[in-house]
Amino acid sequence: MAEIVLLLVIEKMVIALANGAANQASAHFSKYGTQLIELQGSMGRVVRELRIIHDVLCQMDIRNRHNQVYEGWLDEVWKVAHAMEDMVDEYMYQVGREHDTGCCFYLKKGLRKPRSLLSLNQISSKVKEIEKDLAHLSEMKYRWVPMINNEDTGSLNYMVKKSQDLANISRSLDDEDLVGVDENRGKLEQWLGSDDVERSLITLIGMGGLGKTALASNVYRKEREKFQCHAWVSISQTYSREDVLRNIIKELFKNEVSGPSNIAAMDITSLEETLKRYLGQMKYLIILDDVWTPDAFEDLSRSLVCNGKGSRLIITTRQGDVAALASQGHILTLEPLPEDKAWDLFCKKSFPKETNHHCPEELRLLSEEILSKCKGLPLAIVSVGSLLHVREKTVEEWKRINDQLSWEILNNSRLDHIRNVLHLSYIYLPTYLKSCFLYCSLFPEDYLFRRKTLVRLWTAEGFIVERGVSTLEEVAEGYLKELVNRNMLQLVRRNAFGRMKRFRMHDIIRELAVDLCQNYRFGVKSEDYICGGTLHRDGRRLVVHKLKKDIRHSFSSIHELRTFITLDKSMPPLTLLPLISENSRYMTVLELTGLPIEKIPNAIGDLFNLRHLGLRDSKVRYLPKSIEKLLNLLTLDLCRSDIHELPRGIVKLKKLRHLFAEKETVSGRDFRLSSGVCIPIGLGNLTNLQTLQALEVQDESIKQLAELRQLRSLKICNVKGIYCEHLHESLVQMPFLSYLYVGASDKNEVLMLNTLPTSLQKLRLNGRLPEGTLSRGSTLFQGVEQNMYSLRLSWSQLREDPLPSLSQLVNLTVLHFFRAYNGEKLTFLTGWFPNLKHLSLRDMPNLKRLEIKLGAMATLESFTLGSLNSMAEVPPGLEFLMPLQYLGFFQITRDFLKLLYQCPQLACTQWQHTLRDDDDDDDR
Repeated sequence: MAEIVLLLVIEKMVIALANGAANQASAHFSKYGTQLIELQGSMGRVVRELRIIHDVLCQMDIRNRHNQVYEGWLDEVWKVAHAMEDMVDEYMYQVGREHDTGCCFYLKKGLRKPRSLLSLNQISSKVKEIEKDLAHLSEMKYRWVPMINNEDTGSLNYMVKKSQDLANISRSLDDEDLVGVDENRGKLEQWLGSDDVERSLITLIGMGGLGKTALASNVYRKEREKFQCHAWVSISQTYSREDVLRNIIKELFKNEVSGPSNIAAMDITSLEETLKRYLGQMKYLIILDDVWTPDAFEDLSRSLVCNGKGSRLIITTRQGDVAALASQGHILTLEPLPEDKAWDLFCKKSFPKETNHHCPEELRLLSEEILSKCKGLPLAIVSVGSLLHVREKTVEEWKRINDQLSWEILNNSRLDHIRNVLHLSYIYLPTYLKSCFLYCSLFPEDYLFRRKTLVRLWTAEGFIVERGVSTLEEVAEGYLKELVNRNMLQLVRRNAFGRMKRFRMHDIIRELAVDLCQNYRFGVKSEDYICGGTLHRDGRRLVVHKLKKDIRHSFSSIHELRTFITLDKSMPPLTLLPLISENSRYMTVLELTGLPIEKIPNAIGDLFNLRHLGLRDSKVRYLPKSIEKLLNLLTLDLCRSDIHELPRGIVKLKKLRHLFAEKETVSGRDFRLSSGVCIPIGLGNLTNLQTLQALEVQDESIKQLAELRQLRSLKICNVKGIYCEHLHESLVQMPFLSYLYVGASDKNEVLMLNTLPTSLQKLRLNGRLPEGTLSRGSTLFQGVEQNMYSLRLSWSQLREDPLPSLSQLVNLTVLHFFRAYNGEKLTFLTGWFPNLKHLSLRDMPNLKRLEIKLGAMATLESFTLGSLNSMAEVPPGLEFLMPLQYLGFFQITRDFLKLLYQCPQLACTQWQHTLRDDDDDDDR
């Protein structure tokens, strides 16, 4: 944990030294260039010293967190690191301000000394003091802190020992500790006993504590005698290939009298040859427990021969890329226990002496509450249950345990193995993932993270480092996938075309991560304020869940903050923003979504370091002119605020990547009208924009749209037919555009679109389309047939049948029509839309017949029909789509409802409906 705070400071310093700001200033002020060069030299020396300390901390990490000498030394390191971060931010502010505001300060008698260079002299003195402090800390460490290569505390030995200890605990569990594993155990036994003579590789994957090792061990004990030889070895990320091979050989020969001699003296080649010769003639079963990388298996697989005798390998892992090595169809993903199985296991461990492990009625509610905090994690349930077993069975005692369960998990020695299992997952994270992971723990329990929001926040925080030609956002999404593959975040939902969408952090993992955040000054949540209202241990990131104090007292240390995120929509807004603007000069992330803020103070412009400003769902009506000074801003979120026009200076924010300013969409039976903001002349300056939602089109803005060639997501409103030629010319120059919304200014305006960017994946058109747009031979979707996943057409008022043209979009997963078609018949033919999952047909008053042929829309999951007033029969072929996950009929007549009740195809299907007159709602 410790190293990531230093790494973020180091990266910030490297950027400050690399951007040439000092050189720019010294070119204007040659007289003071020497001071600037000396300052940069001092900062460079500090960077080198911090890098060494960072490397030391990478090796020490969690295993020394209870070493008081180490903790005391570390505390001093943080103070120096944070002081250096303050100096770097001040340096960037002063040099940047001098360069941006110009360098001519005249007095009556001549040139005045620039005030920022006066400040730089002060910064230089403080940096030299920090140099001395770092030198002293280095000496102190070697005098008092145990050496990191000590045999007992070395990183390698520590992690290997912990991995082995945890594996031994899991392998020793009794059958009664294995609850809810019957189905998975059955699959494993089936795969092991199959008639397939080819060697097969089976992988068990899941987060730490789910019981992978325990299940594998249980099956291994029962099935191993069916093989001619067998072995179990534990692997760690810091494994030695020679040691693993030796252990396999020892396991294979431990019951044989005549085994190979001098195993300890064999080199790697001899070990491999010995293993190959022995296994070549055997039907073997080998378990490789706790494998962390694909390379670990690849290193060993050369010796684990494929001999055509029905041999089996089982790997347990927490990593998705390791699990993917499995033979076809042989991945077993372990999930948390369902509520009933979790309750059975909890009662077995908490009440082992009671008849049928019965929970006393007076303890049931508390037991259920305690169990809910384990979130189905077998290791946690067993551990907490065992802890409760030795406590008094009284309401008072169990209430006390419930109230302080988080403390027990973090501090009780009886729960050490919970901490060790999950700490190992954290230790094995690459450094670049640790800050992203800890950041998530600052949010509440069960908080549902959105992929795009999390990516933007990580990017603004500076956690993301460029990789090749990928954007920072693309790199961040890669980080997110890694955390999911490593089972450090739980994937909750994917979108219709399979992309990760929602995530959650397991409560037990979160508790441990919160503890690390607080101890190492990474960040805090609002509940972690200490008495007196100051931030706990100088945390620089604050996420407010629920503010329980007067706001002025709570923020007495607000000048230390770099990140402020509020989730408390009831927070009084009147003094908050002025307080932050005036006292938090180095603020990086300011997220105030949902607060009823009406005015942004002019002092907001002094937050020169601000990279993320979130005012979504606020009451803000305008932005102050000073917003143009936020030259580092990456994300500006004004979605559903009361802002209709942006100040002229907005076009100076050349680093801006995401601009959200969409208003509430007016929807219903009338024309759906979206609105956004008007951007002043100069829109073309914002060349780094990736997201623009939503732009109110004007003559000048439509002409400059072509300059925004980095756009990935574009939503434009108030489009008139006369703008379409310029719009078309702009769109074809956007090679990365994946989402496009075009909204006409009214229902009679015609949207003339001929072609689309070939990168387009999601398209929404709201407005009339000209005749022939979606007829056979149309060129509109030419080049996007494979890429298009989602299409929503509203008020298109098409006369020709659009389905033959749209059927060429073979990967379409979402198709929505709203007032899109004026014809009387639609037919989905066999083979059309093979990947469609969600279909919605609404408000097409002339549609009389909808027919579905066998083999059409073979993967459909959700089907909605609404306000189809002319339809007089249940769609023929509807039975070919069954069963559906969702089927709904909305705003229908009573006569049509009778037809639905009489339809035999729907007799065994759940469906929903509403009547057109809204006087009767029902579910079936």
